[in-house]
Amino acid sequence: MVQLSRICFRKYGDFVDNLRVYVRGGGGGMGLPRLGGKGGDGGDVWVVATKNMTLKRIKDKYPEKRFVAGAGANSSVRALKGERGKDKEILAPVGITVTGDNGKIVGDLNTDGDRLMVVKGGAGGSFHSAFQPSKGQTKHIRLDLKLIADLGLVGFPNAGKSSLLTAMSNATPQIASYAFTTLRPQIGKLMYEDYKQISVADLPGLIEGAHVNKGMGHKFLKHVERTKQLLFVFDLVVLCLQVDVCGFQLASKTPFRSPFEAVQLLTKELELYKEELVSKPALLVVNKMDLPDAEDKLAELKQQLQNPDEFSHLLPDDMMPKSCMTFRHIVPVSATTGFGVDRLKRCIRESLDDDAATATNDIHQDRLQALRRQSHEHLR
Repeated sequence: MVQLSRICFRKYGDFVDNLRVYVRGGGGGMGLPRLGGKGGDGGDVWVVATKNMTLKRIKDKYPEKRFVAGAGANSSVRALKGERGKDKEILAPVGITVTGDNGKIVGDLNTDGDRLMVVKGGAGGSFHSAFQPSKGQTKHIRLDLKLIADLGLVGFPNAGKSSLLTAMSNATPQIASYAFTTLRPQIGKLMYEDYKQISVADLPGLIEGAHVNKGMGHKFLKHVERTKQLLFVFDLVVLCLQVDVCGFQLASKTPFRSPFEAVQLLTKELELYKEELVSKPALLVVNKMDLPDAEDKLAELKQQLQNPDEFSHLLPDDMMPKSCMTFRHIVPVSATTGFGVDRLKRCIRESLDDDAATATNDIHQDRLQALRRQSHEHLR
């Protein structure tokens, strides 16, 4: 197994993950009635996915948040067909969902270079419009960022996600003994010696009730949707739920949760937000194995996860998920001492590689079946 050599991490300062902007297509140009000339069409407005772009950069560069395409040129004796207006491009981060003010999704931009027209320019004046041009479309749209990563570190506050990142890499996320030290996502790349790269997202901790927007709420959960490994991908998604071997308690007035309860509650929050998230392949990291009685507590957790129905009474019925998570690996680690970190790195790589191989095989099988159908139809 190729060992992980290093990770490059960057932190989003003043993180912005949604932005409302005004867009207007260019107006068409006037036609020329006496010569039958046609005015130029107005330009369109496009949102274009661009690497290394952030919504904060857009906000800073365009404080008025207005994007207007160029107007079409009028028809003239020298140019009976007026020149088309210039398109306006909004360079946005990869992972953007564009929605209208009505909440309806206009489209997604998931790959560098993806383009989406959001408003169309007006038509130039012509014989069919009595040579009068039309105005361009206008609307407000929302640019909503949902992070795309191979790996998403997910857990309750103070479970040790940031400490684990430090142990796995030379990353230096904020670490403290209080909850919510991660208040905005961080994105980086795990770099392997064979040049394999795994993108990593350290996401803010969830609390009970996140699905109804408590705590970081939807601001966190929307980023879970597109992370490939929760440690969450679209066609190869692995979820890494991270818990503390001693359990979890957000504050003195909130109930203490055992590791088993913490896993079920986190699963329930994901299920309530979007049920299909729970069906994704999963990997469980149990952190803080350097604490007293950790081995006994780990053994108890494994037994409970193997027979979740027998321990469902530990939580109220409305807090138990409909389907319990099945984990590919349960990896005990200590971010403090480094115990288990190398094994975790191997499991992450193996899990991703296995899913990639499965996806490739499925594509080959689909293509083979299509060729067989074509051959059969040809013979008929």
